[in-house]
Amino acid sequence: MKWILRILFVFIFLIAILLAWAFKNGIDRFPNYALDLDIGASEPSEIKVGFAAFPITPKIEDTWTDANRDAYYDPKAGDTFQDNNKNGKFDAYWLAGFQNMRPANGVNDDIWARAMVIDDGKTRLALVGIDLIGFGHDDVITVRNMLSKEANITYSVMCASHTHEAPDFIGLWGEEYKHAINADFKKYVYAQTAKAIEQAAKNLRPAKLRFAIDEKNAGVMVADTRKPEVFDNAVKIMQAIDSKADTTLGTLLVWGNHPETTWNKNLLITSDFVHYWREAVEKGVYNGDSLVMKGIGGTCVFINGAIGGLMTTPPELAVKDPFSDKIFQEPSFEKAKAQGNTLAIITLNALKDTSTSETIDKTNIRLKARTFEIPLSNDLYRLAVALGVLDRGYSSWGKMRTEVAVFTIGNAMFLTTPGEIYPEIVYGGIESPEGQDFALSPQEVPPLVELMKGKYKFILGLANDEIGYIIPKSEWDTKPPYIYGSTYQLYGEINSVGAETAPIIHKESKKLLETF
Repeated sequence: MKWILRILFVFIFLIAILLAWAFKNGIDRFPNYALDLDIGASEPSEIKVGFAAFPITPKIEDTWTDANRDAYYDPKAGDTFQDNNKNGKFDAYWLAGFQNMRPANGVNDDIWARAMVIDDGKTRLALVGIDLIGFGHDDVITVRNMLSKEANITYSVMCASHTHEAPDFIGLWGEEYKHAINADFKKYVYAQTAKAIEQAAKNLRPAKLRFAIDEKNAGVMVADTRKPEVFDNAVKIMQAIDSKADTTLGTLLVWGNHPETTWNKNLLITSDFVHYWREAVEKGVYNGDSLVMKGIGGTCVFINGAIGGLMTTPPELAVKDPFSDKIFQEPSFEKAKAQGNTLAIITLNALKDTSTSETIDKTNIRLKARTFEIPLSNDLYRLAVALGVLDRGYSSWGKMRTEVAVFTIGNAMFLTTPGEIYPEIVYGGIESPEGQDFALSPQEVPPLVELMKGKYKFILGLANDEIGYIIPKSEWDTKPPYIYGSTYQLYGEINSVGAETAPIIHKESKKLLETF
């Protein structure tokens, strides 16, 4: 009897420890953090703009041999690692976005934190593009808290590019049940991101802005892999030009597509097509060693658009070389480069086209932003929080804090969304297909773009958070019979925080837009 009681006591004690550990993992990292900004516009005047770019590429010390070339590290399959730093363990940087256990084996191109700061004399706004799978709200708050008073940033928008070829920054793509982010890498990214914002603020120069858009030429390079087919096809551009020197300070590039053209067997760190796009806009478009189109200089900042659904360039979708009849079908860096060069040509042509571009030398910033909560109903994510795999706490019981913002600059309006929003929520086309989990009509109406003002309407995706897919509730589907006659569950819900996410994001965005 005593042995039974002892075993029972030990069992209860261990359960208590596990529950305490899970509770600790779920504690809010920034209790009571809240934002509710409403900053009116000043009189239009000359603005100042600054750019900066800081690399966030880690140093790859330990490499590995993929015995069966499946891009999955498995010693049982004969995979081995090279302990180059001689510490007796595999110091892997797990690439995020496809299968887990895909360690980086080198670097194709640097990944970056790139910042653009705009100042109208009253409001100083930072827009940051970060070459990572995601940058969570806790990450954003951490960097905001690192900024000096001298930087004088009124509000910051930090957006992950969502490249699937960079080290994990969410925690889900390493060994099972283990947090996959390298702690030193995390600190380095924070520091470099803060430096980029600070330096961009120091680099402020009197500037004029040129807005441009191309709505027709990039769509052939992206597929919508889940019905209904609704795209965020347009390439949207904001170029800052030094008012005195008449040279480019930098350019904001926005387009909705997953940077994963190199696909799931790639083992080299890269920002994917984004690298080739930025480089060609800055330095020129080359066909081999021959300059085909001159670049505009400055620093390019890429921010993704509405990429849920999901927007991608899969192996089934070919990309044509812009200089020849060559077609790239299989995933490769050549395919990503052809895509980037094509996007650069589209960008440079749009900036030259007076029918699609507009230049302003005086403007102002109007800004609204607020935090709110969304329920975390995804059981796998709840387990990941409890185990510490997902390093993020609850702002209140079962809920997480996130954020949306709306701002205008000249004749352009920007709406931020904290994840991978389905384009039909933004542009219209939500359906109520047979087989849906909830028997209801579209909830996220009207389309957000109909509430936006201005000639140029920018959707900034994965902005100030990465909460996964933002799926229309009437299209939510986890139980058979499945929608659109599918014999299996469609991809999306597994990487969403829950079915209530889209209605809440739409409601909060609508609230800001209608009172703007």
